[in-house]
Amino acid sequence: MSDPTRPQGPKIIAVANQKGGVGKTTTTINLAAALVEAGKRVLVVDLDPQGNASTGFGIALDDREFTTYELLLEDIALDRLVQQTNHDGLYVIPATVDLSSADIELISNEKRSFLLHDALRQLQMDDFALDYILIDCPPSLNLLTVNAMIAAHSILVPLQSEFFALEGLSQLMMTVREVRQSGNKDLRIEGVVLTMYDRRNNLSQQVEQDARDTLGDVVFKTMIPRNVRVSEAPSFALPVLSYDSQSKGAMAYRALAQEILENNQN
Repeated sequence: MSDPTRPQGPKIIAVANQKGGVGKTTTTINLAAALVEAGKRVLVVDLDPQGNASTGFGIALDDREFTTYELLLEDIALDRLVQQTNHDGLYVIPATVDLSSADIELISNEKRSFLLHDALRQLQMDDFALDYILIDCPPSLNLLTVNAMIAAHSILVPLQSEFFALEGLSQLMMTVREVRQSGNKDLRIEGVVLTMYDRRNNLSQQVEQDARDTLGDVVFKTMIPRNVRVSEAPSFALPVLSYDSQSKGAMAYRALAQEILENNQN
């Protein structure tokens, strides 16, 4: 039986697309920063063995003693896993390449698909008083991504404004349907956000039109522009909102955060 005195847990959003290079990690980092700027407390769970989200928040490899590998497979206290970033109210559980072997180790575990779900709902999580948890998924539909989908309330899909962009979505949506049937019947699509959008480019405009015609209101009004400041920010281990607060990229991620906050008003 659930504890009625326990605070309502944070909203958990998995940022997922099995295609690489679509702006998934960039969106995770900058959406987290925008939500914090809007007064929310956010945890980023880096579930990608490349660990780019961790690097993007300035967490050096030497400082990643405990990571999402331990979150899934070891009994480590949360306060040893969760790291405070340089931004108040923004936390990260980092990742290293060790996570790439987790798929193999998970196979023999009876609860292999529910490990992240349970880890993010342990009582100790209440100590952080989080509003949102964003999970940066790997660019594949493996057991790690399935764990994220079962743990999450919703999925945010970054979609690059390029040829064949929509074709990869069908496999992702099929996986979402399977997860709904097997482990998380309430999983919903938070939305699809078009990334690397260039208004001057006919192809970008065509991809936008196709996405809106095919998916309707699932596509966010906000589109993330192709913006040099967004590309530069990770090399300084900063979200673009800190690197260049008034850039078009920063303003777009603020707008995306506002859309998500409005969609999640109770």
